[in-house]
Amino acid sequence: MVSMTTNLSLDFKIQTTTTIDLNEIERLDAELENNFKSKLHVQSSLTRSLVSFQANKNRPVYRWYKYKEGFSASLVEHFLQKYAVTKGKILDPFAGSGTALFTASAIGLDADGIELLKIGQQIISTKRLLESEFSSDDFDELQRWAKNPVWQDSKERISINELRITGGAYPEKTKEQIEKYLAAIQQENERVQAVLFFALLCVLEIISYTRKDGQYLRWDYRSGRKQGKKPFDKGEIIDFEKAVSGKIGEILEDLHPTTLIQQKMFNQLPQVKQGKIHLYDGSSLDIMPKLMEGEYDAIITSPPYCNRYDYTRTYALELALLGADEKGLINLRQTMLSCTVENRAKDLLKINPEWTNAIAAADGQELLQAILKYLETQKAQGLLNNNGIPRMVRGYFYEMACIIAECARVMKSNAPLIMVNDNVRYAGASISVDMILSSIAEKLGFYVENILVLPSGKGNSSQQMGEHGRDELRKCIYIWRKI
Repeated sequence: MVSMTTNLSLDFKIQTTTTIDLNEIERLDAELENNFKSKLHVQSSLTRSLVSFQANKNRPVYRWYKYKEGFSASLVEHFLQKYAVTKGKILDPFAGSGTALFTASAIGLDADGIELLKIGQQIISTKRLLESEFSSDDFDELQRWAKNPVWQDSKERISINELRITGGAYPEKTKEQIEKYLAAIQQENERVQAVLFFALLCVLEIISYTRKDGQYLRWDYRSGRKQGKKPFDKGEIIDFEKAVSGKIGEILEDLHPTTLIQQKMFNQLPQVKQGKIHLYDGSSLDIMPKLMEGEYDAIITSPPYCNRYDYTRTYALELALLGADEKGLINLRQTMLSCTVENRAKDLLKINPEWTNAIAAADGQELLQAILKYLETQKAQGLLNNNGIPRMVRGYFYEMACIIAECARVMKSNAPLIMVNDNVRYAGASISVDMILSSIAEKLGFYVENILVLPSGKGNSSQQMGEHGRDELRKCIYIWRKI
């Protein structure tokens, strides 16, 4: 009886503490929302399709690789036109598959990008290769590969590089075909070889037992891997020859002169000389401090969200094929912007001693500090499903503050910064990423012009809903101006 009373008292104490902390977060959030109420605007024209990869699915060139975390070319065109960015140079600090870079280049703007993941680097370099260096003979050779399974006659095989998290990802017959294909493409010149390798990267998911699912790879029950309580069936696993031949054919179709002309007519794009594209390979935290001050006429980007998504896992098949090893994967995960629970804290002032103002801006953001305190309390009470959450959230906002400071430094006066991002929720606390980052931006040289809200937000996880109720989270596009 005594034991029961003690437990009830402990439960009451935890619940009371949690309620008080959440009330304080809600109060501070309401204050910040009142501060930004004239800036928050629901935009019915901003669909989830437009603000994601979905609008690229049927668009020539942009459809080749399904980069789910990216935004659409149509969204980039819309904002470049709306904010009259018609000349000069733009920057995307989180370039991904290069959508912002290629869209800006197509209308005559020079475009710089920064990308850490090798899969993004590979997509961008292959598209640039096809645009500028491919000869008619190279295209003829691709036609041969699209029409005939050239690799079937290969007597050689090149073993697939595998990681612990990718072992057994393909049916045995498919694995054999991949290894023959890798050996056969070695007979081609470097340009054709690069495109054939890229076509393989584009189809890895659909020929495997896996499916990208945010924080991890989901494994089909046919793989023999145990994952979760309910067996996962991804449906049809596409035959290798059908998948890779189809992808090569799609690339050729999209680069046919008739297709490109029709695409320009459809989007009413002017016939202009394409802008130059330059990609920096690496982390924005390392590269941005080295960029020239006041160089860019606009920034358009979508950073990783504070949502625990681990791109080293979701893109593990591609990273393995690109040569990543176990140590390299761990190092890559730590180099990324903090967005997963395995990220350790970075010494930001060691990276750049000039970031004292950025860190002070995050230190002084009252709502952020209340959220961090709440999450640490939850951790201490054993109420979090992962104790890495407080460290991840802290790292995310402090690192983003440093990125924002660098954006302000490298932009021209009055230049627009356009950022796509999502709000998140942890342990019942809704985190208004949009308003917190905008508040920090105001202290680092930006004027918040608008926070454009999609008409339909996103739901939180089933676990969050079960414990804390449904709370629709805003998905937004921030429009800031360099002062």
